Amino acid sequence: MPAPLVLHRGKIITCNDRDEIASAVAIQDRHIVAVGKDEDVLAAAGPGAERIDLAGKTVLPGFTDGHAHMDREGLRRHLPSLSAARSKEEVLELIAEEARKAPPGTWIVTQPIGQPPEYPEPENALAAGLYPTRTDLDRASPHHPVYIRPIWGYWRNRTPLISVANSRALELAGIGPDTVSPSPDVEIERDERGVPTGRFVEHTLVPIVEHTLMRAAPGFTLEQRAAGLRHAMAEYNRYGTTAVFEGHGVADEVIRAYETVHAQGAATVRATLVLSPYWGPRGSGDAIELLREWSAWLARRGRGDDLLRVQGIYAEIDKDPLNNQLRASNHPCTGWAGFQAGAALDAGLLAPLLVEAARARIRVAGIWPDLLPLFEAAHRQHAIDDQRWVLGHQPVLDAETVARIRDLGLVLTTHTNRHIYKDGDLWVQRRGPQGQDDIVPLRRLLDANVPVAFGSDNLPVSLFGPIWHAVARLSRNGTQVAPAQALSRQEALRIATRGGAYLTFDEDVRGAIAPGKLADLVVVNADPLTCEENDIASLHSLLTIVDGRIIAHPSCKEIVP
Repeated sequence: MPAPLVLHRGKIITCNDRDEIASAVAIQDRHIVAVGKDEDVLAAAGPGAERIDLAGKTVLPGFTDGHAHMDREGLRRHLPSLSAARSKEEVLELIAEEARKAPPGTWIVTQPIGQPPEYPEPENALAAGLYPTRTDLDRASPHHPVYIRPIWGYWRNRTPLISVANSRALELAGIGPDTVSPSPDVEIERDERGVPTGRFVEHTLVPIVEHTLMRAAPGFTLEQRAAGLRHAMAEYNRYGTTAVFEGHGVADEVIRAYETVHAQGAATVRATLVLSPYWGPRGSGDAIELLREWSAWLARRGRGDDLLRVQGIYAEIDKDPLNNQLRASNHPCTGWAGFQAGAALDAGLLAPLLVEAARARIRVAGIWPDLLPLFEAAHRQHAIDDQRWVLGHQPVLDAETVARIRDLGLVLTTHTNRHIYKDGDLWVQRRGPQGQDDIVPLRRLLDANVPVAFGSDNLPVSLFGPIWHAVARLSRNGTQVAPAQALSRQEALRIATRGGAYLTFDEDVRGAIAPGKLADLVVVNADPLTCEENDIASLHSLLTIVDGRIIAHPSCKEIVP
């Protein structure tokens, strides 16, 4: 057994039952073995212990991101970036540079135009000429099929989505003057002769073109997804996240990528994955029999270990049947989404599936409020109040709805990046003075004893943002958003740590710094309990420890030479 590792002369925010503060913590193998005063912990660890002098720095339990979409973070890096381009000419220069490197005839598929993670652009970007046409791309890359991918619409939370293909790409995709748009929400832009210009305009937040008209363009491979996950895990570690829960569900291709990283011994973030099911033609027939087959590995805690676990299913009522059918037609490829569009079902088909899930103790997760009556109907036949079904993303919850959520034993995951920070002004305007306290009502939820976990939705990855949102309740424009629903800093930290551990059924083994818990710890660059309030959002990890292992990233040099 390796010698203990001791972090001492620090401020250890334990997030235990008494919110105690210690100065030292000892780790042996994968677990915390001692927490307390420097002299006591060092004496218990013995003279052979490895020591890291924290010099007063703060240590937290690792965070759990309750709605992470972690796989998306690494996908972008596999595509050439156009983020440096500020004009059409600069876009074309970057495409030409890629063409000089690529063998003739091979596809060039790039990231969307703009700067991640939101890819902002002027509202008149198309009319202003930011996006090239097929002929522009032909000049930049005459010997390659080229496709500029659209964004994932929720990154910017505004339509339209625009993508562009050159002539070779259009030819390979079989797109010409007679091509008909697959959906009323997709426009194939045409010139005055009726010939496609190469630009596609989508009036929806979830791309359709990449799964239909431009299906010929290469998607993400297993190797790219696995490599992307390794990169993404490092980014989440950088901001103190040591575990994720994928409550929107992930498709088989993403599960395989996680399994690949796990088999390589490269996982640095614990992952609990909810299955995004592909019902396909069975959605209108024997879906219940399929669910019964899956119950062998989805029910209760599911399958896996404490680094990777697959459990439960994602559920959604299909409110966009035509477009979801089009997106699902590219099965098994899911593109940016990472989940199956075919997971959405008509309410009449979904209701008996939820009843069967409740009977089989298959956990269900969803993000839309229209699921709540179906959850209640399933509960009336087979109790779910001890199964921790999940409801995420809720922007507005009145007191009656909070009580319904509590009575079902649901765990609620928040999306404060959007509903407080980015769209807070909009919600304040919509709700008016009398309805403000319904906007992401964290105080109301905690007072009602509803379990809560923070989610980043990958927009951006850090949970220090949601912690700050919970405390400051400020929009991007500085508007106070339901200030009566604010939490204390300690309460917000408890949600990011213990709340996330409860979400994944791990409250007995992690979420606090205490003897016997798994050693997931973060040394941060400032104390979130005492730093300036507006600095909380920009905090980051100097040193992250997962499963007792120090995870190397550049800021480690501030702690470990």
